[in-house]
Amino acid sequence: MQESAPLVVGIDVGGTKTHLRALAGDTQVADHVRSSSGWRPHDPVAAAGWLAALTAQALPTGARPAALAVGGHACETPRQCAQIRTALQLHFDAPALVVGDAELLVPAAGLAKGAGIVAGTGSVAVGRLADGTVVQVGGWGAALGDEGAAAGLVREAARAVWAAHDRGEEPDALAHGLVASLGVPEVPAIGAALEAARDISAEWGRHAPVVFTAAQAGSRLARTVIDDGGTALAALVERLAARGVPVDDVVVAGGTILAQPLLYDAFVTALADRVPTARTQPLRAAPVEGAVALARSFV
Repeated sequence: MQESAPLVVGIDVGGTKTHLRALAGDTQVADHVRSSSGWRPHDPVAAAGWLAALTAQALPTGARPAALAVGGHACETPRQCAQIRTALQLHFDAPALVVGDAELLVPAAGLAKGAGIVAGTGSVAVGRLADGTVVQVGGWGAALGDEGAAAGLVREAARAVWAAHDRGEEPDALAHGLVASLGVPEVPAIGAALEAARDISAEWGRHAPVVFTAAQAGSRLARTVIDDGGTALAALVERLAARGVPVDDVVVAGGTILAQPLLYDAFVTALADRVPTARTQPLRAAPVEGAVALARSFV
């Protein structure tokens, strides 16, 4: 490690795993991945302590960051992120920044401005105004929102199957797929199975592959659910644009949309209609690269 090179630390705290990367100049000092178990973003003191312990564990003995940036899952408002940052700076004598994890996408893609959109288990879109103010839309959870994400797609698939049942239609590939995946005997039992979930985002979301399999098998209902999901994701970007966020570049991430071309194509098609000037690109770099880029902006 170069003695004169400042040590910068970037941390991406995801819903499942956390990735810390530290560099001194171009030299990688640490690259550490662990479970996000114990991350409590609604308790600023606990969250800061968790981040400090993670950093101490990952860095070489005696190494002290010159700057640190964190993208935190479920860090939902600027006020919440600022509270974690204030608590974190009690642990480090260095500039620190805490943002929502979706804010890492644009810098991770090497861009100075633009919008980031995530469609994994949940969905959210985020960007910044010219004055730096964060604007986030979506991300309201599987019960009320998360359109176009895994859990939201399952919710809408169930609604579509129920509506077809009420119309007297025979169960199609989507209905059969949901019944089998949920382990219930018939379409009317789908509701009770979904309502029994303790963690609806995770437990609903794991059934999302059924929707795409059914679409590929020719289910009109499944294809409509996917197309509507893509349109809903495009609407999030449209809302950012309406609020003044630059959306010429849109960086797309999330395990659901990047793994499912039908959804990605539906999103791109709908976005071209709603925001014709927007250019989309899937995120190829690790999101932690965005945290490193933000930390480097301080040194």
